[in-house]
Amino acid sequence: MAQTLKLVKKVSQFTRLIPELGVKLGLKGKERTSSGLTDLPGPSTLSFLTELFCKGGLSRLHELQIQDSARFGPIWFASFGPVRTVYLAAPALIEQLLRQEGPYPERCSFSPWVEHRRRCHQACGLLTAEGDEWQRIRSLLAPLLLRPRASADYAETLDGVVCDLVRLLRRKKSLLGGSADLVRDVAGEFYKFGLEGIGAVLLGTRLGCLEPEMPPETDTFIRAVSSVFVSTLLTMAMPNWLNRLLPGPWDRLCRDWDQMFAFAQKHMELRKAEAATKSIGEPKNANVSRPHLTHFLFQKELPYASILGNITELLLAGVDTVSNTLSWVLYELAHHPEIQTALHAEITGAMAPGSSTHPPATTLAQLPLLRAVVKEVLRLYPVVPGNSRVPDKDICVGDYIIPKKTLVTLCHYTTSRDPDQFPEPNAFHPERWLGGQSAPHAFASLPFGFGKRSCIGKRLAELELNLALAQILIHFEVRPEPGAGIIKPMTRTVLVPERSINLKFVNR
Repeated sequence: MAQTLKLVKKVSQFTRLIPELGVKLGLKGKERTSSGLTDLPGPSTLSFLTELFCKGGLSRLHELQIQDSARFGPIWFASFGPVRTVYLAAPALIEQLLRQEGPYPERCSFSPWVEHRRRCHQACGLLTAEGDEWQRIRSLLAPLLLRPRASADYAETLDGVVCDLVRLLRRKKSLLGGSADLVRDVAGEFYKFGLEGIGAVLLGTRLGCLEPEMPPETDTFIRAVSSVFVSTLLTMAMPNWLNRLLPGPWDRLCRDWDQMFAFAQKHMELRKAEAATKSIGEPKNANVSRPHLTHFLFQKELPYASILGNITELLLAGVDTVSNTLSWVLYELAHHPEIQTALHAEITGAMAPGSSTHPPATTLAQLPLLRAVVKEVLRLYPVVPGNSRVPDKDICVGDYIIPKKTLVTLCHYTTSRDPDQFPEPNAFHPERWLGGQSAPHAFASLPFGFGKRSCIGKRLAELELNLALAQILIHFEVRPEPGAGIIKPMTRTVLVPERSINLKFVNR
């Protein structure tokens, strides 16, 4: 992380010269004509660059959404080199766009990620594929992840992972001597939990993330996940000529992805060898001891490179969603003890008489306050603060025609904190999801996206969150670190805490 911050500093120092150069050359905001996208309001290219590189905008892109929507309205336009972007910051406009999607909705593919696949001769997975390739992958994975019964099949496996998480928290809170019950950087611990959980589902094996001594290659993978989002943000923000001048972010991104691919390939080879050993003397379609996605994908006879690309990208996606959301949920519950008490009562009240274990996953999924707490945290801290689409045809949004192949950014952070949709938008009020209040626009908060491009791991993420929260709250009362102050989010491609969240886990 320190090396990455140095790279950011170099970029900032270099680009700080841009405003001065603009003044010397007499550059001003561009006069807009009345044709095409130029009818839309928006910042000049110079002011856009200044905000990004000279005022710390890269780490607060979520705040820039709110700032620009207040300045320009619910729809605006900005250009950066050859990239033209329309921003939508109203639920009705976002709905209008998404309901005009074609059969193969295209996002702004993470172009540095796609470029890495091209240069390193790796196959794209679900996150980076487009068109027919994306549809083929989605059709194979959806039955394995999106059907309610499919995700429930993993409940027993994930329950064991959650039990190990509770043991990890007990170990960590006893290590700090004078700071009794305090666990530092809970997001870091939940990163380990996120990888252990998604690894069990995808690979059918335990990776050792929650053990006292974590395997070195697992630690390397976790560090690569954390690093790749920073290097992605930098490489996407920097024009090609600047990437060539300062190659550090691109080199770091390639190294991160190479490490993640190597990790996934090693475990895939182990699973493939185990499957071959078990199949000796068994019927061809004999069931494995535990279902896992790699096994199913091998049965589909997909090309090996395609399976590797998908497993690698799904491992990445499964870590951040769970770790950051779980961190924010416990942070908010620690600062709202009355809600934590009510949630603890709801969970324990659903337990079987005389039982010391949490209610089954199917019961947890129906608990109204638990669902409301998770929904409220995902509203306040959406994992992805802004999504995107690239229309395959000219479309009408509001009073404007957006030409095909134009990048459109959906400002989810802004809409989910819109006071017209959510009274006291910056406050943690789970009760707003329990009825009795006017419902917000259906597209005001879309933490898992919408339609065919919605998050394929939604049910799995909700299952992990429910199981983890139930176990943690049964065993601990969670309290804030004394004197820690308010922790705000920052953008690192995904939304993360700006500094470490430290919490006290007091035994019940």
